Amino acid sequence: MRKTPTVAALAAILFLATAAVAIAQSPPKEPPVDYWQPLWMQRELWGPGTMPPGMRARLLRHYTYMQYGVQPEYQGARSTVGNDKPTLEAGAALYAQRCASCHGRQGLGDGDAPRSLLPSPALLAFMIQRPISVDEYLLWSIGEGGKQFDTEMPAFKNILSREEIWKIIAYMRAGFPSGASAPQGK
Repeated sequence: MRKTPTVAALAAILFLATAAVAIAQSPPKEPPVDYWQPLWMQRELWGPGTMPPGMRARLLRHYTYMQYGVQPEYQGARSTVGNDKPTLEAGAALYAQRCASCHGRQGLGDGDAPRSLLPSPALLAFMIQRPISVDEYLLWSIGEGGKQFDTEMPAFKNILSREEIWKIIAYMRAGFPSGASAPQGK
């Protein structure tokens, strides 16, 4: 003889299933503020929704490059300038005029403008040493700027010639040498 479930048993099962769905769909609650252990120390620093906007913009640029590449005009681009003293001096002058106000004299992001920029300017002194800093990537980053990544980096493709951009890149790759006598302006 089979026993049939009662209405009360079915109601209890339905209630438990509904409660489980509601709990699964509720957003996680932020822990209360603890001044001895700030919130940023209480949670994972990486993962969905926890990445600071500045880091998100930088990683989006890198991800875009790695997954989709660059426009045809930048594909396979190689520097056309050397790293002799006149090239580095010209690169230093261009960098001082166009880049130092945001990225700082030594590429440390400590120029005058970054105080108001979000995300802050890239730390070029460190970025230039990373494996992703190939000619094609640097030319694309400087030429196209940051509009597509929602940053304030201006596009220089219509302001500077490609050779001038290569001179700036040569100056950065040389380590922002002070012997390249950059003008003392911005």
